Amino acid sequence: MPSSFKGLDLFGSGPHVFRSMREGELVVTGLALGGSGAGGVALGLIDVEVRVRGRLVAPSEPVLWRLRDAIVAHLVHPPVPGVLVDHFGRRWEGMSMAWFEPAERTSRGRERSLAYECAFRRLP
Repeated sequence: MPSSFKGLDLFGSGPHVFRSMREGELVVTGLALGGSGAGGVALGLIDVEVRVRGRLVAPSEPVLWRLRDAIVAHLVHPPVPGVLVDHFGRRWEGMSMAWFEPAERTSRGRERSLAYECAFRRLP
């Protein structure tokens, strides 16, 4: 099963993995909120975050840029949520793209490739 975001195969040109990030309660110290510093205050649940780390692979530089631009096109304000699906069929509903970070350089051989990491969040 191919992975996708909003039904689009954005990551399938090369190897990639999905990682579900920390989940739980956001707790800050009383001191951070202007109090005495004793104890903590629970502010609510952390946004669900999933990161995708992989490598875009293409036969030429222009095609590699098209693959990169197809991912970056989902960085919009205000965020537009969609369904994120990993290659095992695990689905995360209501996810928005939060950021994209490409590697420092493109690998050039028979094919061009670019490592990347991007994050998706379920915003309240």
